Amino acid sequence: MCAIDQVLQRIEFLRNKMTSVAMEKGLNDFESIAISQELDRLLNLYEDMKQKN
Repeated sequence: MCAIDQVLQRIEFLRNKMTSVAMEKGLNDFESIAISQELDRLLNLYEDMKQKN
């Protein structure tokens, strides 16, 4: 599996996890915010990877 595929897989996992956590604990919960920040970081990384290819 190439690096871009791994990033996309992790993004999808975090999207699902963030949805579950946000529905259970709310959007302003620390865990929801932490997942959202990691997701933002990975989305930026993915965009950088796409531009370089």
